[in-house]
Amino acid sequence: MKNFAFIFARGGSKGLPRKNIKLLAGKPLLQYSVDTALATPLIEHVFVSTDDSEIAEVAIAAGAIVIDRPAELASDTSPEWLSWRHAIEWVRTSYGEFDGFVSLPATSPLRSVGDVEGAISKLNTTEADVCISVTPASRSPFFNMVKLAESGMVELVNKPHAEVSRRQDAPSVFDITTVVYATTPNFVLNHYGIFSGKVTSIEVPKERAVDIDDIYDFKLAEAIIEGH
Repeated sequence: MKNFAFIFARGGSKGLPRKNIKLLAGKPLLQYSVDTALATPLIEHVFVSTDDSEIAEVAIAAGAIVIDRPAELASDTSPEWLSWRHAIEWVRTSYGEFDGFVSLPATSPLRSVGDVEGAISKLNTTEADVCISVTPASRSPFFNMVKLAESGMVELVNKPHAEVSRRQDAPSVFDITTVVYATTPNFVLNHYGIFSGKVTSIEVPKERAVDIDDIYDFKLAEAIIEGH
């Protein structure tokens, strides 16, 4: 199986400006994902798709191959799925066919090699089209998540079949993380969206599932890294 890793890193970021190359514990955020991909035995090549010259320089210095992303695929509103398709077509033209498409977002710097290999292995040993990473949710739509009803009162997002008086008795629910997405080039090119196919998952502990969107996430990741 020929697996290639892809990291999609735009220059623009509203939540935390220039976050993809912001220094996290002395190293550009993007480099964490590149380093993990390069250290994963099941990964053959590592590509960074970007519209930004500074990000491209960091990617090359870290050992990745840069894909120039068109500006129309790098706006706040452009679906990342289209960037996935662009990257796959570019790689097929430049490097030939490959079997496994593995997306490793730069916003998850704390993933392990085991997380990446676990997702690839799970995809290859099930009938799923996609393997995503999840982590236990801190709140449950069956217990302590509510929505506004038409009456103006609040009610549970989902009502369980039986009364749930303790969170532990509610069905297990998980947050999707950006640690790893594993699928195939053909699935991405012939479908639109992860849940347009059969989806399996691997579970990642919270300390490796930090997804950096703002400065508070960034500080949390920094504290975890420096605390090790």
